[in-house]
Amino acid sequence: MSRALLECWQVHEFAPGLYPERRDPKDDRLDRFLGRLLGRWAQAGSPLRLHRLRRFAARVQALEEALLAADDERLRSRALAVRAALAVQGPAEALVAECFALVREVCSRQLGPRHYPVQLMGGYAMLRGALAEMQTGEGKTLTAVLPAVTVALAGAPVHVITVNPYLAARDAQYLAPVYEFFGLRVGLIVPDQEPAQRVAAYAADVTYCVNKDLVFDYLRDRVARKRVRGGQRALLDGWLAGRRSPAQGSAGVLLRGLYFAIVDEADSVLIDEARTPLIISSDVDDPNGRALYEQALALAASLNSKGHYLLRAQERSIELTDAGRAAVGDFACGLPGLWRVPRAREELVEQGLSALYLFQLDRHYIIADDKVQIVDEYTGRVMADRSWERGLHQMIEVKEALATSKRRDTISRITYQRFFRRYLCLAGMSGTATEVAPEMRSVYAMNVLRIPPNRPLARRDLGQRVFLDGDRRWAAVVQRATEMRRAGRAVLIGTRSVAASELASVHLRAAGLAHAVLNARQDQREAQIIADAGQPGRITVATNMAGRGTDILLSPEVRQAGGLHVILSEYHDSARVDRQLFGRAGRQGDPGSYEAIVALDDELFLAHAAALLGWLRGRVSEAGLLPAPLARVLRQSAQAAAERQNSRVRRQTVEMDKRVERSLAFAGRGE
Repeated sequence: MSRALLECWQVHEFAPGLYPERRDPKDDRLDRFLGRLLGRWAQAGSPLRLHRLRRFAARVQALEEALLAADDERLRSRALAVRAALAVQGPAEALVAECFALVREVCSRQLGPRHYPVQLMGGYAMLRGALAEMQTGEGKTLTAVLPAVTVALAGAPVHVITVNPYLAARDAQYLAPVYEFFGLRVGLIVPDQEPAQRVAAYAADVTYCVNKDLVFDYLRDRVARKRVRGGQRALLDGWLAGRRSPAQGSAGVLLRGLYFAIVDEADSVLIDEARTPLIISSDVDDPNGRALYEQALALAASLNSKGHYLLRAQERSIELTDAGRAAVGDFACGLPGLWRVPRAREELVEQGLSALYLFQLDRHYIIADDKVQIVDEYTGRVMADRSWERGLHQMIEVKEALATSKRRDTISRITYQRFFRRYLCLAGMSGTATEVAPEMRSVYAMNVLRIPPNRPLARRDLGQRVFLDGDRRWAAVVQRATEMRRAGRAVLIGTRSVAASELASVHLRAAGLAHAVLNARQDQREAQIIADAGQPGRITVATNMAGRGTDILLSPEVRQAGGLHVILSEYHDSARVDRQLFGRAGRQGDPGSYEAIVALDDELFLAHAAALLGWLRGRVSEAGLLPAPLARVLRQSAQAAAERQNSRVRRQTVEMDKRVERSLAFAGRGE
């Protein structure tokens, strides 16, 4: 890797440790405040940056005619010359333009599609460490190959990070011929791989992986070799041991550094999922655990919410009051073990309260194969082999009358914020990121740039309707789905949870409407359900699984009839997630339409606008509808409050992670 590349990334030193990565920034409140300001200023300066990107795209297109006339051998020869120049000079604009032009021509020959100018713009923005916001259907998968090939030819390993294994495998397989043309190896990280396979995949020039797998592998490296064996000591150990093959790794180390990352659906990974740290834990036998959890749950159920504990649903936390702690102490009187330790028994009961009141079946988890399976509330997918810590998972198993699994003790943990800031260069792409541009700049030093669509958007906004209650809402959803089906269009109904998707299914069945349901219970059939969702008269009910990483392809009949119609049945905490769902319609200039049909008793309004609801109910029309201006104010105020709350939780998560790291380091375990 060239010094010029490091200078472009403004890397002047590496953090001490196993392999190249940035030092963990030591930012404070002032740094975060200034970062948010810079994020807003970057948005204001977008027109100038877009002008530069258009000029660069024109420079790439100017090379098209010469490359069209060249045969494959001539292209390979030019690629070798560009590779040698990039290794010495780094990503100078003239070299990058030629590299992009070569990738564009190779993609056309190997895959069929040729990059549009807006894809060239998005690729160059990512190469410079930005988050490119590109509309759904604009071809982000093909866009990412431009900076990935360029950086790999310059000599730095590239990680392309997606949100699920299906997308990682799909993209790696689809783009493999392009990488192979340039002499680059492609690696793929999927669950249940053997360590040797993972080492070989990370040793490739470009590695496709899922965010959670990547971070857990990083933590495993930290567990395998403590930081005290990093830096010069690690180099000395490697020299004394002699050269190793890539498949052998280095004393159990999987990765070879954090160089350049392209994060697909970056707002989902870096913002939405950043509320929860990733933890590696060890199984601990606990023969008396079930009896302990049963006692704690029974005590938790007997406590009074008005006097014994404070429930903060938005923060997903419960805290015992003085009266609650006294009640726990009275219950524990004479009991053995943990019940004798005040803090331990109070935490035990707080976990029992959380299991009872904060974590709900078919929303936060499902039961499959007699096991509690955690559901990612932002993607709607099951998180296999994941469990909650500190006894919460076992509490929920007891609550659901299931066999209890082994308790897990934390060995190592890290938040997404702290992990991704360690890359020498971080880039991303998403269909929705403008709303969180200040936080992206503040936390990850990454600006957000909205790339214009290749074709003008043709989808229509049919507005929003807010009904008095859920029954009226579902009746309206069924009526609209019926109308669209009769018109020969395809319909996608978006829900927030597994339970809501199944409730929508009940109403559709009652109306005699055939449909497909896509949620965490049907995730194995996701590809087939999405493939059929663009057929005439097709009705698909889906959680957020249908919102990211997949395109619904329309049949000619549906396109002629007006395209896909999207119905949002409940607003999410984040307007970005709503925008992702709406973006399923009208991709690449296709016709389409979308609307929101929601109810005043939806979770978002109850949690973040409860003070307004009583007043608003008195202003509902005889038809059970809230006037449109009040509906807009309600949505905006509730989502703004939810976003502020979630942002605070993310900051608190990072601070907690730092405190836990210090305590783990004191105990000799470290990160």
